Order: sequence, then C-alpha cells, then structure tokens
Amino acid sequence: MEWAAKTHIGKIRDKNEDSYYVEEKNNHIFIVADGMGGHNAGEIASEMAIQKVSKFIDNKLHGISLINDEDISNLIRKAIDKGNSEIYRQALSFENWDGMGTTITMALFLNDRVYLGHVGDSRAYLLRNGELTQLTEDHTLVGELVKNGSITEVEAKNHPKRNVITKALGTQISPLPDIISYDLYDGDIIILCTDGLTNAVDNHLIKKSFLNSLNLQVACDNLVDQANKKGGFDNITLIAIRYRRS
Repeated sequence: MEWAAKTHIGKIRDKNEDSYYVEEKNNHIFIVADGMGGHNAGEIASEMAIQKVSKFIDNKLHGISLINDEDISNLIRKAIDKGNSEIYRQALSFENWDGMGTTITMALFLNDRVYLGHVGDSRAYLLRNGELTQLTEDHTLVGELVKNGSITEVEAKNHPKRNVITKALGTQISPLPDIISYDLYDGDIIILCTDGLTNAVDNHLIKKSFLNSLNLQVACDNLVDQANKKGGFDNITLIAIRYRRS
C-alpha cells in the first residue's frame, strides 16, 4: 500500500492536539485523533488513544492468519473501549486533565477489506473511480440535526453549535463506537482526517486535490495549505492510503 500523512498546528492554536498513527511494519493500521481539553490534556488524550488502540490491535493480530468479520469488529470495539477506559481513568485522576477527551477514526486493512472504528467528528472517506464518499457519520449535535431532517447540510455548515461533539473517548464510560467495513478495489483511496480539514475545505476540493496531484503526499500537503489559507482555525491532520491488491 502507498500512504501519506500530514499534520499542522494551523494558524490560531498554540499547540497541536491532533495525533496520527501508521503501523510501519505491515501498514495495516492507520489512526487519526483530535484531542480536547485544557492544560495540554487534549494532546495527551489523542496520543494516549492512538497508542492504546494500536497496541491492542497489533498484539491481538500477531500470528493470526484467518479471522472473520465479526472477530475483527469485536477486536476494534475492544481496542477503542480500552483506549476510552484509560483516558477516562486518567481524566478522573488528575485535576489538570479533568474533561479531556479525543475523537478517533481508524482504518484496519485485512483480507481485501477495510474496517473502520469511529467516535467523534473526525472522518473517513473513500475515493473510488473519481467519486468521493464520506464513510463515517459525525457524532455531533449538528450531525444529529441533519440526520433527523431538522436542518439541511448547507445550514449545518454555519450552525452556531456545529462544533458540539456528542461522543468522544474519555468523556463517558462507554461511547459505543461505530464499526463498519467495506470491500476494497485496487486503487481505492481511504482518507482519514480531523475536522480542522473538513471545517475549512469542502468535499469537492478534497476530491479535486487527490485527482489532480502527482501523488498522495502532494495531495495531503496541498489540502493542509488550503485549510490554512481559509484561516487555519484548527489543527489539521490527514492520512491517505491507496490500496493495492497483492
């Protein structure tokens, strides 16, 4: 698989609370996380999430040759639950970390399929045959309003409560992650990103950047530049993975 990643502090924040992870050895685990909380707690929460989740999955997958969809979904669910429990425990133990939390969106590639684990408003997209599809649903107040038909997607873009998250790791005992999976075709591109990108850059520009760039890294760099040109109001992180059948 070919992959590229980019993270940037943006133009407003004084620290980068986003984290990302790529499992270099086998290139089958990819994660983005967007932390929240004061006193450096956001960056601690996001880093803790990717470390706990990735380590749990990697340890359990080691030496396994055959595994079914239900097993993989349960594995991702348990890994995210473990990350959540640790962040929740640490937030209760240290006053400066009270209220810390993080989104998480991860992709696990196995058996010509991608398995996604998702909590919060970081997103996963699929770019296939020139068409970009959002694979995850935002766990936000505005996302719920769009889903039940109370407001339109256009109205959601400028809604005053568009940044209110309804699910995050570390803020509740069990956030119940979304676990979904898709068959992969040769050349598919999976994109994982935090809302610092998607709040600044629309889906059309994301698609255009990947279709018109020489490679994945150029596309990622260009999108971060575009988000900063739109104000850079948040940290910006994305990973892009082009799947190749072996």
